[in-house]
Amino acid sequence: MTDILSGEDPEPCERFPAGPLFVPVRSGPVGCAARIFRTPLGDRTAVGFTSEERLIATLGSDQQWIRLAEPALRALTTPLGVTTVTVDPQFSAPAPTPTRAAELPRVPEKPPVRNSRTSIWDPQAVGVLRVTGAAALVSALALWIG
Repeated sequence: MTDILSGEDPEPCERFPAGPLFVPVRSGPVGCAARIFRTPLGDRTAVGFTSEERLIATLGSDQQWIRLAEPALRALTTPLGVTTVTVDPQFSAPAPTPTRAAELPRVPEKPPVRNSRTSIWDPQAVGVLRVTGAAALVSALALWIG
C-alpha cells in the first residue's frame, strides 16, 4: 500500500523462461536462420511456439523449425536488435499461395498496327514522340520569348 501512495512504479515482473520452443527458421546460404517477424505495430520480434501443433496451425505444415530454449533464442536475436520474444502468437498473415500459369487470366496481345508503308509501329511510341515534341516546342517558345 505504501508503494502505491509513494508514486513510485513497482519493479517490472521478471521474465520467466518459456522452456524449449519450436522456433521457425528459413534456409540460408550457411544453414538455417531464425525467422524474425513483426508485431501489429511494426516492431521486430522473435517468435517461438510451445508445441509443433501450434506452429503448424499458425504458419503451415511447410514451415521448418528447430528447438531452442527461450534464453538461447534471445541470445541469438539480441545482436540483431531484436529484444522481444513472442510466444505462441495467435495472429499471422496468411502465407502466400503459389499460382499456376494456367490459373492466371490471359491478356490478349494487341496485334501490331501497320501503316500504309507496311512498317510496324507501337502506339505507345507515338505517345512518347508527342510528349517529346511538345517539350521541344515549349523549350523553343521559352527561348523565343526570352
